[in-house]
Amino acid sequence: MDFKDVVKNRYSCKRYDGRKVEQDKLDAILEAGRLAPTAKNLQEQHIYVIQSDEGLAKIDKVTPCRYNAGTCLIVAFDKNNVYTYPNSSRESGVEDAAIVATHLMLATANEGVDSCWLNCIDIDAIKTEFNLPDNEEVLMILDLGYAAEGAGPLANHGSRKPVSETVSYL
Repeated sequence: MDFKDVVKNRYSCKRYDGRKVEQDKLDAILEAGRLAPTAKNLQEQHIYVIQSDEGLAKIDKVTPCRYNAGTCLIVAFDKNNVYTYPNSSRESGVEDAAIVATHLMLATANEGVDSCWLNCIDIDAIKTEFNLPDNEEVLMILDLGYAAEGAGPLANHGSRKPVSETVSYL
């Protein structure tokens, strides 16, 4: 798919038909996340693939927003393996994980799969439910699957400010 079409046409799916993503498509999506840039190439991301009924039930405990997706990705990062910027207390973990998550989300659209970035999540509950290591911080969950009949973008999906309102040349 042309990149312009990917970014123009993808939307946050809020209603899935429950099908799991096929392994070949999932592999391509995960590869896109693996190739995402990270500060100093530390690659501190960790992606958890959730597809089992038991795992999806746990997802339902930590967010009201699974929307019947058949596959979910938890995007986390190793907070002990981040780059600390010089003369700053700012670290790269959140931004690196967000870049990885964005690559995953755009690759999903490229594979003809729908997605929704979830940040309405209980991070502590996720760590408990999935017994995640203490050194990992969860950024988000990405729902993956196929839109249910009649699903589509929200009414305001195509409403975007003009570039002149969001970009300044200095």
